[in-house]
Amino acid sequence: MGAQWKAKHKDLAANAKGRLFGKLAKEIMVAARSGADPASNARLRLVVEQARKVSMPKDTLDRAIKKGAGLTGEAVHFEHVIYEGFAPHQVPVMVECLTDNVNRTAPEMRVLFRKGQLGTSGSVSWDFDHVGMIEAEPSRADADAEVAAIEAGAQDFEAAGEGGATVFLTDPTDLDLVSRALPAQGFTVLSAKLGYKPRNPVDPASLSAEHLEEVEVFLAAIDANDDVQNVFVGLAG
Repeated sequence: MGAQWKAKHKDLAANAKGRLFGKLAKEIMVAARSGADPASNARLRLVVEQARKVSMPKDTLDRAIKKGAGLTGEAVHFEHVIYEGFAPHQVPVMVECLTDNVNRTAPEMRVLFRKGQLGTSGSVSWDFDHVGMIEAEPSRADADAEVAAIEAGAQDFEAAGEGGATVFLTDPTDLDLVSRALPAQGFTVLSAKLGYKPRNPVDPASLSAEHLEEVEVFLAAIDANDDVQNVFVGLAG
């Protein structure tokens, strides 16, 4: 499943796109606290580029920037919270939230984790590496992921699966630098963000089809929560 879990059934598309826009708007608002100009705010530039690639409406994007930068007079405060624990069958999970009310989010997470196990801080994160994750696809026929990773300064890469994108892994501080360098190496950046990569992912082959389905249902319920930004799961593939 990779370091960042993604729902298999993206056909539930209208709701999925609405949730995606909502999550991106939050990230834009948080990033815009450091300035409304993407040219001088690397974090904002990366999120804005991602929003444009998924066709977020321009007025929605601009409104999020202005709101986050305090240009609308509205007070915006989102707290970054990470919940750690296990999906069913001891699959480690890290859930990244942006919330304006931790007193709402915390009990909701406790309920969602009832079919798994909610852990304490550090109970799962020790088994994940905090890294920059850049999804990119080749823009020319001779593009080579290994050469691109070396030349752009990435630490490693995960080759694209069938119909998928290559994921370039970076030191967290090098995320913007590498994402800027990849186009010259023949890769178009689709998204760039900080995330968590499992060190010892569980092999899906060790789980039955029924157990895998239970993990999927659990992850889908977590991902559907409005305060959840990203779900990182220790499941290989």
